[in-house]
Amino acid sequence: MYDYIKGIFAGKTGSNKGFFLTVENNEIGYLVEVMPRDYAAVEKTGEEGKIYTILIHREDKMALCGFLHKEDRDIFSILTSVSGVGSKMALTLLDEFQSSELIGFVIQGNFKELTRAKGVGPKLAQKIILELKDKLMNYNTTAPIEIKTAAAQNSQNMEDAQMVLISLGYDREEIKNAFSKVLAILSENASAEDILKESLKILSV
Repeated sequence: MYDYIKGIFAGKTGSNKGFFLTVENNEIGYLVEVMPRDYAAVEKTGEEGKIYTILIHREDKMALCGFLHKEDRDIFSILTSVSGVGSKMALTLLDEFQSSELIGFVIQGNFKELTRAKGVGPKLAQKIILELKDKLMNYNTTAPIEIKTAAAQNSQNMEDAQMVLISLGYDREEIKNAFSKVLAILSENASAEDILKESLKILSV
């Protein structure tokens, strides 16, 4: 419903119930729940900013969650598609780990790292790994993107990174432009996680 809201950060509210920013646009104040990291990044009110949003619609609640970086919003959407992972848990995971770290844990099947997040036990961590790896790595893609760089020699890592980015909603042209910049500076042994991390930095601008 809302892709992003650009306006004035008019208020901040933080408690054990969550962290919220009020974003004013055209004399309307939108109350947006954010993760603590983004809450802290907005150091003072009265400044203009942009926040990427997603509408949470349940039988008993409608709310906006927001993110200062687009890739965090995209990962949030995939996390909440896992049964048993609600908006609060997804925000906790994204606050504990960078988006590229989360994707890396999923690709590696490293559920133990996920248990570092508050409230995530081994069973839920393994469930997240199982469901997300299927969503991210078995996405139906077309032919791999070809980039003429030294790092592109490791085509399997490129294909893995491409599948994840497509599953996050990026199109082939966006990915190709990001790969052209990223692979020019990475070594030929760059892992899929490294390619993803640097690509997400570019795509989120």
